Amino acid sequence: MPPPYPKELERTVRLANDALVRLRPIRPGDAPELIALYGRLSTLSAYHRFFTVMKRLPPNWAQVFANVDFQRRLAIVAERDTPEGSELIGVGRYEPGDDDDTVEIAFVVQDGWQGFGLGPILLDAVLRAGEARGIQRFRAYVLADNDRMLRLLARYTDVVDRRLEDGVVALLLQARPLTAASP
Repeated sequence: MPPPYPKELERTVRLANDALVRLRPIRPGDAPELIALYGRLSTLSAYHRFFTVMKRLPPNWAQVFANVDFQRRLAIVAERDTPEGSELIGVGRYEPGDDDDTVEIAFVVQDGWQGFGLGPILLDAVLRAGEARGIQRFRAYVLADNDRMLRLLARYTDVVDRRLEDGVVALLLQARPLTAASP
């Protein structure tokens, strides 16, 4: 039996550019939209997310990314309305890590939507969803030259451990308690 869809994670947010964006858990039918989102990323954004550049996101990867159990594997997408329909503009996710009590987080925001607050909003949504499912420890692997992501994580999380190896920063982090400054 498939896991129940966590409707409680759906919400609409207003970004700094005044755009309204829907956040919701990913669904299996989103695989083609993940491929389309990848196609709209700059080479640098694709490289920062996947540590490699591909001509397109392989369909089998998109299927894996779009099929989650909403407990140990969860993704939250950000979508906007266009005249042609809904369009994904960002994704935040967590996946099981090497340790049983730690999940790995990853994020991507379409280039034209960066700088409007969607990154912090997705980060908060993923961390809070993880905490609600009993997850307390999160790990992020970030390329050392990805200053924006490193600043985002330092600003909105408590970094417990930070290690640099072969140009990749491994961060062990925890969500900060909700405050008035939280996104």
